[in-house]
Amino acid sequence: MHLVADALAFSYPGRDVLRGVGVAVNPGTRLGVVGENGSGKSTFLHLLAGLLDPTGGEVRRSGTVALVEQELRPASGQTVGDLVAATLDGLRQASAELDAAAAAFDHEAGDLAELQRTLARAEHLAVWDADRRVDVALTRLGAPRDPARPLAELSVGERYRVRLACRLAERADLLLLDEPTNHLDTSAIDFLTGELVAWRGGVVVVTHDRELLDDVATAILDLDPSWDGRPVLYGQPGYLSYRFAKNQALHRWRQRYRAERKRAARLAEVLDASYEGLSDEWRPPKGSQKHRRATRARIHVKAADRLAQKLEAEAIEVPVPPPALAFPDLPAMSPGWDPGEPLVEVRNPRVALAEARKSVPSVLLDLPGTRVAIPPSGRLLVTGPNGTGKSTLLRVLAGEAGLGRGSRVSREGVRIGVVGQESPALTPAAARRTGFETAADEALSLLAAGELDPDHVVAVASLGLLSEEDLDRPLGELSVGQRRRFELARALLHVPHLLLLDEPTNHLSIDLVDELTRALTTTPAAVVVATHDRRMREELADWPHLTLP
Repeated sequence: MHLVADALAFSYPGRDVLRGVGVAVNPGTRLGVVGENGSGKSTFLHLLAGLLDPTGGEVRRSGTVALVEQELRPASGQTVGDLVAATLDGLRQASAELDAAAAAFDHEAGDLAELQRTLARAEHLAVWDADRRVDVALTRLGAPRDPARPLAELSVGERYRVRLACRLAERADLLLLDEPTNHLDTSAIDFLTGELVAWRGGVVVVTHDRELLDDVATAILDLDPSWDGRPVLYGQPGYLSYRFAKNQALHRWRQRYRAERKRAARLAEVLDASYEGLSDEWRPPKGSQKHRRATRARIHVKAADRLAQKLEAEAIEVPVPPPALAFPDLPAMSPGWDPGEPLVEVRNPRVALAEARKSVPSVLLDLPGTRVAIPPSGRLLVTGPNGTGKSTLLRVLAGEAGLGRGSRVSREGVRIGVVGQESPALTPAAARRTGFETAADEALSLLAAGELDPDHVVAVASLGLLSEEDLDRPLGELSVGQRRRFELARALLHVPHLLLLDEPTNHLSIDLVDELTRALTTTPAAVVVATHDRRMREELADWPHLTLP
């Protein structure tokens, strides 16, 4: 198998997404794809899979292709068993083709090479082991295994894990993954990493997971435009090597941009001085030497024009470098507060579903004898496998989940910013509800509804999370990553004393993940983070740590 993208380009009406992308993926290639939200990472995967037609360049592929997208919108009534059956049917078809080819083979005149290819294909797919392989993948990824479970009743993460397990079991020649670790815990990520390293075909993985890039990627394609406007392929494996090379490139870009801005300012000053001199400095008294006055005027005009042409010819068109996250200066406390009093305190929390469905755990969180108190400027890192109640604990701290047992006390006037694991604005239903509302409109509507204090508001445009163009686009038109950026901006809007972040790196670009991690370690506000991101856990290892069983 092989896949080649040559001078690949794609545009939506009025907006270029990709330009000049060239890569080759062969067996053993594990290409990591990174880039800012909205840079076209998911679009790139769709082009490679043949789901979109490029507006420029071409994609040449041979072999089978499997794509695992970030979002799965199930058909009405579709179940876990339907996805599993589709996978097994495809594998069993390969087995049936082998049986038919062997039964019909003419030992005297038959094409032995064709029979060997069919056998090799069946051996590669390990068709005789398909049922066990699917079951192992579902188990190791923590996916629901009940074939009767409707996909519509599963969470976004549960649906993703079911589909990922099926795709891994299919053993396609080319595997395309879009943010595969977003919904996996540590043991599931370890399983996925082992599968990808052992993959006999090619792998293209869009990810913000820095540890996964270190463990898996043989090369990294950065879809962010460089100073010449083109994506860059970093051929040396490892995230740290990529980070160093990109930082060096960004440093040179910013230096060059500053130099060109200075050159442009100098040109304007010289031209102003030249034309000012033309009108005032050299003029003789009126009424005298008229012919000399006119001749010198022409000389000065020509000299100024030549200077302008020279400086403009030497100038280099350098686009504006990408903006960095401008994290706001958040408060630790309000005036008059006692620094020894917690912002929020929870004791002995227990949360259960009002109605337990079959095969769905009724208890979401149960921590008897546990006290979680978040002081001003406090820090807390929450970890644990999927299903242990990390998201529920953060909802309890935020006051969004009712307690069946225990208590929650918060300081009067405390402002809390929340970024949930499955943010409402990320769902298709939310996009339909918001209609054509833009990110800027929603911020203004929150202010008009009295949900924001006018004296404590951060301007969304000042954060560097969304461009002015994106702020004016309907939320439903933004990419998943851009909508995630808006959720982060929304959590910061009201200048919170406490930030509660559930899997904050999900769907964010890798550059923003680095910037956000640095900001969380230095902000005066209190911060609680629940995450499976291994690199983020390492960087926050000195924080107080709560591991849920």
